[in-house]
Amino acid sequence: MGSCCDAPSCDTPKPKAEGQSHCPECSAVGRVVGDETVKAILKPEFAPSLRPVERRFCRTRSCDVLYYDTDGGFVAKDGATVRIGLKESVDPIPLCYCFRFDRADVRREVSETGECTMPMRITAEVRAGRCACEVKNPSGACCLGEVNKAVKDAKEALGKKREPQPGAAPLAHGRG
Repeated sequence: MGSCCDAPSCDTPKPKAEGQSHCPECSAVGRVVGDETVKAILKPEFAPSLRPVERRFCRTRSCDVLYYDTDGGFVAKDGATVRIGLKESVDPIPLCYCFRFDRADVRREVSETGECTMPMRITAEVRAGRCACEVKNPSGACCLGEVNKAVKDAKEALGKKREPQPGAAPLAHGRG
């Protein structure tokens, strides 16, 4: 199996070209997903809802559509066999489907150490040929962009917790 992350930057969104099909719910242009992704992610009874041509993954967080096709057919996120991390707001929120990391794992590691080794660990697994993003990730793409964003968000949240609150009394430094 080749690397799922062969692109120069796996977290760079693809440009939206004119003439691409739009999500019937939110009108965003989603990422094309392959047959292997759709078959692996959807419950069997939902797969026939989509034409087998140019099925797309809707990345809009607030939209319930998971996959849609060029004719307006779609499957909502509840048609999936897994939780759709990009569209979830309650833990566990999956980030890396191949190695089973979620947002709580990122928050915990950042809280305990101030850093997160997950992107480095995932990259090592990808280089070793042990990822299967095109089958396990509902988007059909590498998770590193989402993982890196989660790390950044966790670090920002931790920094805000550590900043002194406006109007708080300064800490006493002992007698002197």
